[in-house]
Amino acid sequence: MKKYSYVAVNLNRKQFTGSFLAESEDDLRRKLSQQGLYLVSAKPVSNKSPQASFFSLSSKVSLSELTTFCRQFAIMINVGISVVDSLNMLQQQKFSGLMKKVLYLVAEDVQSGLMLSEAMEKHKKIFPEFFRSMVFVGEQSGSLDTVLTNVADYYEKSEQLRKKIKSAMSYPILLLALTIALVGLMVLYVIPTFKSALSTMDLEMPALTMAIFNMSDFVIENWQNIALYVIVAVALFIGIGKTKPGKYLYDTFLVKVPPFAKFTSYNVASKFSRSFGLLLYSGMDIVQSLELITNLLGNKNVEKRFALAVIDIKKGMNMTMAFEAYKLFPQLLMQMISVGERTGAMDEVLMNSSRHFDELTENALNAITSLIQPVLLVFMGGAIGVMFLAVYSPIITIMEGIL
Repeated sequence: MKKYSYVAVNLNRKQFTGSFLAESEDDLRRKLSQQGLYLVSAKPVSNKSPQASFFSLSSKVSLSELTTFCRQFAIMINVGISVVDSLNMLQQQKFSGLMKKVLYLVAEDVQSGLMLSEAMEKHKKIFPEFFRSMVFVGEQSGSLDTVLTNVADYYEKSEQLRKKIKSAMSYPILLLALTIALVGLMVLYVIPTFKSALSTMDLEMPALTMAIFNMSDFVIENWQNIALYVIVAVALFIGIGKTKPGKYLYDTFLVKVPPFAKFTSYNVASKFSRSFGLLLYSGMDIVQSLELITNLLGNKNVEKRFALAVIDIKKGMNMTMAFEAYKLFPQLLMQMISVGERTGAMDEVLMNSSRHFDELTENALNAITSLIQPVLLVFMGGAIGVMFLAVYSPIITIMEGIL
């Protein structure tokens, strides 16, 4: 079916405008006539999702905005407001222009006869697959408000963890930037000043001092090339991470190398237990749930092994054995999965477990930052200390000669 924007009139020549799903313009004319309307003009409407404006930083809505949408939508549905009216009311809230445009199109599609999940399917960049699947389950089970509330909780906790990671890494990044800035200041300005002053004296320079002076000269003479090489290296590093093989390589590093391995393991366990538990709680069957969360674990290395485990589960293997075969999760989570399979309360067991793994993830993150900060401080102190020693050792020699 196509979506048409139309202009029609009734017997009293009152004009009506709107949109409608129909096979053709003749089909649209027939459907409108059944409502006492006579088609004046019609044109097909594009099904494409609207794009962000040229000045927008992203073509997606933020996680916090999606969370707010879910929570407000759930409240409206819960108090008895229809889906279409809820979507129209949400367009008046403080959402981004992109989100408002999408809500308008979704409301039009629902009013034209589509299910909410079908209308959202047209806007995959705005509504993630997990979200759309949860909406579908909510519609089928008649508990859309409950499902939306659970999804809001899910995204809220994911956003909280993302902010904690960002906050925890901000201080090490600041230390690294400060180190680079201080070393650059020493090499480009402080050392050349001392070299100029010492060059007027008939003094034999220590080997360390000459090495630092030569390094400073090299940097000053080639700073443009050095800056270009650094930019190219950073761009190459980021570019590789954008490719599938590169992303897999980086994620394999996070899985294999301590202390990142422990953090990654707990983080994956937290995401799995929360998303899988939520899907089961909402009424989706096990196989569909497993297939859906394959791309939600946040690590390509783990996701590849998880997909293989899902194939084994489809063949009849139980989850505990399949997951253990590919060493996907910590032993504690494996025990919880085993308990869930035996008791038939997998959703409840996993959703309770997710809170524990949230704490373990945060503790592992704190351990990483606690390790990185001293290393950076030692590096910063060592680099600056060596430069000061190189610069001041000739001055100390001069002072000893005077005394």
